[in-house]
Amino acid sequence: MFVLELPHCSSDMFQLYLDEFSKQKPNELKVLILDNGAFHKAKKLIIPDNIILIFQPPYSPELNASEKIWAAYKRAFTNKLHKTLDEVSDFIIDFTRKLTVQTIQTTTSFSYILSCLFWTI
Repeated sequence: MFVLELPHCSSDMFQLYLDEFSKQKPNELKVLILDNGAFHKAKKLIIPDNIILIFQPPYSPELNASEKIWAAYKRAFTNKLHKTLDEVSDFIIDFTRKLTVQTIQTTTSFSYILSCLFWTI
């Protein structure tokens, strides 16, 4: 589990995320599948050696597994009263801690994902 709550989305914040994520299990290769947000592709980014970025085709949210995870967060979040931003943060952290590998696999699976023998980066 790696959660880094940041105040906004920008290339500076994404750089901070990459740097901190890289420090978690530094000998592990991390593959991030990203949409084409401008801050994900900023030329000034320095990608750590233990992180590989793979970008989805533009305008293809149906390929974005994270959209399915966010939908699960939203379903769990709906109709709950959080009185402070700290309570919202606590909810996100608690929900993330409860995610299992099996839950992630079943939530983000696409029936066609393994039908192709070769993937390109």
